[in-house]
Amino acid sequence: MKTMLLGLLAETSIHPGSGQDAGFVDLPVAREASTSYPVIVGSSFKGALLDRARSGDAIAKEQRNTIFGEQDSAGNLIVSDARLVALPVRSLSSTYKWVTCPHLIERLIRDMRRMNISSDSVSNLSLNQGNYLGSGSKEIYLEERQFGHGGDLPEGLNDLIKPLILHNETRNRLDDQLVVLHNDDFVWFARYGLAVTARNVLDSEKKTSKNLWYEETIPTDSIFYSLLAERGGNALAAIDSLFKEKPYIQVGGNATVGQGWFAVKLVLQNGEEQ
Repeated sequence: MKTMLLGLLAETSIHPGSGQDAGFVDLPVAREASTSYPVIVGSSFKGALLDRARSGDAIAKEQRNTIFGEQDSAGNLIVSDARLVALPVRSLSSTYKWVTCPHLIERLIRDMRRMNISSDSVSNLSLNQGNYLGSGSKEIYLEERQFGHGGDLPEGLNDLIKPLILHNETRNRLDDQLVVLHNDDFVWFARYGLAVTARNVLDSEKKTSKNLWYEETIPTDSIFYSLLAERGGNALAAIDSLFKEKPYIQVGGNATVGQGWFAVKLVLQNGEEQ
């Protein structure tokens, strides 16, 4: 089975809605039930790919139903959830840090192996709570939390993540800005570290509030990935041509206020970058 990996770098805030409220947040982002990691579910991402196909000329109209399916047919394209790799977190010592954890790295490697995409293991990922792995030797502050230096980044980690990022200048910042936290430290930022914005509808005449709500978003520069496969036909070739035309996709809500844009980087089954 042919496979393809899509690296996704958030160019704007992202709101993949969950469809239900969570406490004081009226519109939280979708999360994995077992981990609380933000996620873009496969059905939503497949819908975004279809919308992208409809907006260009790379995939002929008569091919779309065969590739993406219709009411009585699932189509030839298989789309996974878009999973988190690294989350930008505010730092008191720099602009921000890309934060990841051993579980996310392990899962990326497992997913790549499952899809027959070549990947090397990343060793020396063990660390204690309250410590981080990354460049430098000093303590760092992420949001209001303090972390001690537990060692350098594991060898091979940057090489694993860089192919997921479209822009070379952005890739080059990983060396200084990527940090690895303990799984239990990371999940705190995944649960409580996302931006919550108040939004409002005003009465057109009185200019008073008609409807106030709070909305959660995934921050710009978050890194995700999705795995694609095909059951037959040339579904992946069509996706390849789609993003050669324009390597961007809009996902989730609030498109009319500029949210939801990802830069897309294609990695094929043999690990070759497009």
